[in-house]
Amino acid sequence: MSTDSTDPTRTPGIAGDADTGAPHSQAPEGPDASGTHSAPQVSPSSPRGEDGSDPRRRLVSVRSEVGKAVVGQEAAVTGLVIALLAGGHVLLEGVPGVAKTLLVRSLATALDLETKRIQFTPDLMPGDVTGSLIYDSRSAQFSFRAGPVFTNLLLADEINRTPPKTQSALLEAMEERQVSIDGEPRALPDPFMVIATQNPVEYEGTYPLPEAQLDRFLLKLVLPLPERAQEIEVLSRHTSGFDPRDLLSAGLRAVAGVQELAQARAQVSTVGVTPEVLAYAVDLVRATRSMPSVALGVSPRGATALLAASRAWAWLAGRSFVTPDDIKALALPALRHRIKLHAEAEMEGITPQSVIEAVLRTVPVPR
Repeated sequence: MSTDSTDPTRTPGIAGDADTGAPHSQAPEGPDASGTHSAPQVSPSSPRGEDGSDPRRRLVSVRSEVGKAVVGQEAAVTGLVIALLAGGHVLLEGVPGVAKTLLVRSLATALDLETKRIQFTPDLMPGDVTGSLIYDSRSAQFSFRAGPVFTNLLLADEINRTPPKTQSALLEAMEERQVSIDGEPRALPDPFMVIATQNPVEYEGTYPLPEAQLDRFLLKLVLPLPERAQEIEVLSRHTSGFDPRDLLSAGLRAVAGVQELAQARAQVSTVGVTPEVLAYAVDLVRATRSMPSVALGVSPRGATALLAASRAWAWLAGRSFVTPDDIKALALPALRHRIKLHAEAEMEGITPQSVIEAVLRTVPVPR
C-alpha cells in the first residue's frame, strides 16, 4: 500500500496554478502536484490506433488503475507515464517506507509490462546488474546469463547505497538501450525504463550519484511522507485485508500494453512546438547557468529532456501543441537534478528548486 504523496512545493504552472492562467481541464496533474486536481480531459477526437483503440484514454486511465493499490499518488503516476511516453528514465527520491517499490510494481501491472528489481547494496557488482558470461564445463563454452537489466521496467532500488562503479553500470543501458558484455553489445527490450529510487543524501550509507548519471534521468520526483488523511486510508486498506504482495487481489488489471504505448509514442512525436516555445525552453535552461549560486547549470541535454517531457504532457492533455505553461509545469522535475550549487549557496539554504523558481519568475514568457 503506498503512502506516497508528491512534492507539495510546486513550480508555477504545475496542475494549473492560478498565476499561470492554465485551467485544470487543459493540463494533466503535474509530477509535483498535490494530487487534488482533476485528471486530464481526453478529447472525443483523440487519434486512435490501427486497431481502433484510443491509446490516450488508456494511458490516462493508468492513474486510476494504480490508485486501486496506491493511495494519493496520481500525480507521481503521471510523471512516470510521461517518462514512458518520452522514452526517458525517472529518479524517485523519498525516505524509506513510502512504498516507492509498490508504485513501480502497480504501474507495471497496469501497463502489462515485465518488471525486475535490483536492491543496490555496497557489495553489488556491475555484472550483477548487466549479466555475465558463465563457463559451462560440459560444453566447454561460455554462455551468457542475462542480468535483471533485461526487462521493461527496471526498479533500481536505493541506487545511492552502492558505490559509483556499480552505479555507472546502468549508464550504457540508460543511454544506448543496450549493454556490452565482453565487448559484444546486447539490445534491451523495448520499452525499457529505469526507475531508480534513492534516499535523501543526508541518510547514512549513501553515495551521491555522479552528475553524468543524474543527467540520464528525464525526471526527478520527490516523494515526501503522506498527509494524515492518506495515511489513515493506507491503514484502513491494510486492516481490510489488502496484501501489497498480491496486486490482483486489489483488483489491478492491465488497462494498456506495449501496443498502446507504441501508438502513444508515435502520436507524441507529432506534437508541435513553435519557435517561440522552443526559445523559451532554451532561455530557461541558459538562465540557470548564469545564476551566482550555481556551480553547474543545466546542459543542452536538460533542455532536450524538458521539451520531450512537455510534449508528452501536452499529448496527455489532448493537445497537439506545446504551450509555455507546459514548459513551466515540467521545469522543476525535469531540471532540478541537473543543477549543482556552490557550497556557499547550499550553506545559505539555496536549493535547485529555488533556483528554478527564480528563473521561472525572471525569464519572459512568450505570448
